[in-house]
Amino acid sequence: MPGADSHGQTVYAVTLVRHGRTAYNAAGKLQGQVDIPLNDTGLWQADRTAQALYERYVKGSGRTPIVVSSPLERACQTAERFAQLAGVQVAVDERVKERSFGEWEGCRWSDLEQNYPRDFGMWKRFQDGEMRHGAEAKASVGRRGALAVEDWATRAGQDHELFVFSHGAWISQTAQKLMHLDVVDPTYASISGPDNGHWVRFRVLRTLDGALLWRMTEFNRGPSVEPGVDWNDPFAANGSGKDSAHDTAAAVPPVL
Repeated sequence: MPGADSHGQTVYAVTLVRHGRTAYNAAGKLQGQVDIPLNDTGLWQADRTAQALYERYVKGSGRTPIVVSSPLERACQTAERFAQLAGVQVAVDERVKERSFGEWEGCRWSDLEQNYPRDFGMWKRFQDGEMRHGAEAKASVGRRGALAVEDWATRAGQDHELFVFSHGAWISQTAQKLMHLDVVDPTYASISGPDNGHWVRFRVLRTLDGALLWRMTEFNRGPSVEPGVDWNDPFAANGSGKDSAHDTAAAVPPVL
């Protein structure tokens, strides 16, 4: 593959994909950089996400996918399923790892709200309450994420597409950095992360002075599923499946 951009080349498009569901998602726990695998629902989602991405953007396009993943297992598992369909390898990049949430990682959202009401409330209001507990700054996540995406997006030309498999907070903060929304709103409150197994897609363009321009064409897009199937609990029988009975994830704040 060509090296870093020296001739103004860019890939045709960039798609940022969130990993499938995990046991922490189902239990309403904050993951951050805790390295846990997909659960059964997450594996089911990853298969359908891979198929949807392949059918929509790769099959018959004439473009070759470049697949990059966070080193965390849940992202790698999701990326591998797509890469296998596309017949390419996965490149792992540390810059694509999820935001660190410090000592809050692995805690239930409900416990954080009870034990740290002031800081948790500040976090929900985008006032950085999590920073008092060792979290990585959103601006740092956005910077490293944007650097990674820009790097990979300029390693090949229009006959390639870039697919980056990562995490909710990382996608939120990276997308806002790429689009300069962090300048308009430095709290990074403008865009939340996509749902599990969903993605955000950009066309990559160049301005007259050669700078990269990121045009968002899809947000929180995901695979279609059969009527009556719950994306977050496909094995449910009348709403009593593996993940749904005590699932608190829907009640937590948007991916911050």
